[in-house]
Amino acid sequence: VQLQASGGGLVKAGGSLRLSCAASRSLFSSDITGWYRQSPGKQRELVASISSSLGTNYADSVKGRFAISRNKAKTTVYLQMNSLQPEDTGTYYCNARGPGWPITSARYPWGQGTQVTVSS
Repeated sequence: VQLQASGGGLVKAGGSLRLSCAASRSLFSSDITGWYRQSPGKQRELVASISSSLGTNYADSVKGRFAISRNKAKTTVYLQMNSLQPEDTGTYYCNARGPGWPITSARYPWGQGTQVTVSS
């Protein structure tokens, strides 16, 4: 499976972006699909995830501002990002992990991600 993230860009603080992640085939329905962010000088972190069994989960830093969703075919995952702040700057990736897998694990190869830059 190949995952292609898109939708990033340059936005002013307070602005919004909607990221999309297109999979080359339907993702496993039991998997936990997530959006990850790697900011300059920091490790990649999970910012939002969605699964049939666990619903949606968010990192504290984005709660109330970001919303993850997916289409019924489980081929596209979205991340609506509102009230963006400079600290949201980074490269955003999508991936999935199996149920019970460590949060740092990934089922698929990491794609190139999509760059989000928030100016103050």
